[in-house]
Amino acid sequence: MKNPFRLVCLLWMLLSFSGIRALQAQQADTLVLDLEQCIAYAWENNLRLQQQKLGVDVARENLRQSQANRFPNLNASASHAYNFGRTIDPFTNDFATESVRSNNFSISSGLNLFSGFQLQNTIGQNRMELQAGVLDLEKSYNDIALLVASAYLQILFSSELVGIVDNQLEITRQQLERTRQLVQAGTLARGALLTIEAQLAGEELQLVNARNQLDLAYLNLSQILFLSPEQQLFIVFPDLDEVPVMEPEPSPLQMYRIALGLQPDVKASEFRIASAERGVAIARGARSPSVRLSGSLGTGYSEASVEIFGEVPTGLNQMVVRDNGEILLFPIMDRQIRRKPFNDQLNDNLNRSVGLFVSIPLFNNYQVRSSVSRARINLDNARLQNQIVREQLFQTIQQAHADASASLKRYLASQTNVVALEEAFRYTQQRFNVGMVNSLEYNDAKNRLAAAQSELLQSRYEYLFRMKILDFYQGNPLNF
Repeated sequence: MKNPFRLVCLLWMLLSFSGIRALQAQQADTLVLDLEQCIAYAWENNLRLQQQKLGVDVARENLRQSQANRFPNLNASASHAYNFGRTIDPFTNDFATESVRSNNFSISSGLNLFSGFQLQNTIGQNRMELQAGVLDLEKSYNDIALLVASAYLQILFSSELVGIVDNQLEITRQQLERTRQLVQAGTLARGALLTIEAQLAGEELQLVNARNQLDLAYLNLSQILFLSPEQQLFIVFPDLDEVPVMEPEPSPLQMYRIALGLQPDVKASEFRIASAERGVAIARGARSPSVRLSGSLGTGYSEASVEIFGEVPTGLNQMVVRDNGEILLFPIMDRQIRRKPFNDQLNDNLNRSVGLFVSIPLFNNYQVRSSVSRARINLDNARLQNQIVREQLFQTIQQAHADASASLKRYLASQTNVVALEEAFRYTQQRFNVGMVNSLEYNDAKNRLAAAQSELLQSRYEYLFRMKILDFYQGNPLNF
């Protein structure tokens, strides 16, 4: 190689460029999101939400169609046909044996003048269904937000649990080193060292299980967000120490009254009651007479239609003898016939019609009565569903309030228990270091402290989640 320095520079540039591209690709596939961003990402990418949006679009189109049904329709038609064999010309009513070409052109319109107010009630019903569909979509947004918040808090809990187990493991490693030194110095028996080593192995297994739990929590949130396999998720850890710890307020009844005006499922059930009421009116409208106005304009052309355009004498005379014996001679004329022009036929065959049609239902095998009965049943069902939704809402709020209050008490009690066990463990550790406590007592104190810390962590996140549920029912955003 004539210039190895240039080759080295070229290779270095290629490797640097490849490294930059790989880093950019890695950064593009890595998501670092807080709770609000997770919720927004789930709203944007959730396939079930997108499917439900299509249902709202269908309801919107149904409303537009029902509104357009108030206007008259307008339709046009045209035909071009050939008739072979013996047939009747549609315009001259004469028999024709040769092939005949014909054309027909028509335009018609109709308008529903009255049908028992069914059109107006259908518009109202479709408008109520659209509003209910929009509110159902909003409820789905809220459900996904709660689902994301639960999965998000589970990651926070699992991450802190890993930290607790790792911290306990580090303490055990340190204690293992001290115990090994004491055993080597002859202060402790070798059995104490074996006990600590067994404790270390058990805590290493706990750390593996805790990390697996954290990975599963991330996997759960990734599936809720519909992340691709190439994307890696990391969450932003909020400062939960600033979250106030207090009794849930206001009372369940006050929260319920607030939620009645905010929760979309309650509003959706009310719109469906209004829709069912319009359904009863639509069914009753079938008992009324209907009035319809229609009109049409048509014309056509046929090759069998002919006309006389002149007469030419043949040169022969026709003799006619009168009663008095007088003889008269008349020339025989040959009529000249031609096919009637296309434009002339269109003008001559032009026909117009206007009609007003009244239909009076007299007896239709009780179909109208059955339709009205079904509509009333649907109305009763919608009213019952509204009561069920309200009752479920109150029960949910009541249960969430009780759970939040219980989790607060559990959290405060766990705090007191952890403080006491930390002090007891420090005392036991000091006695263990000087040989006054055996390894079994030391491990028992350490395990009780680890269990209390885990209990404190669980009660803390349970309290935070229950409080977020109560905030949600009061219309507050889900964030920290």
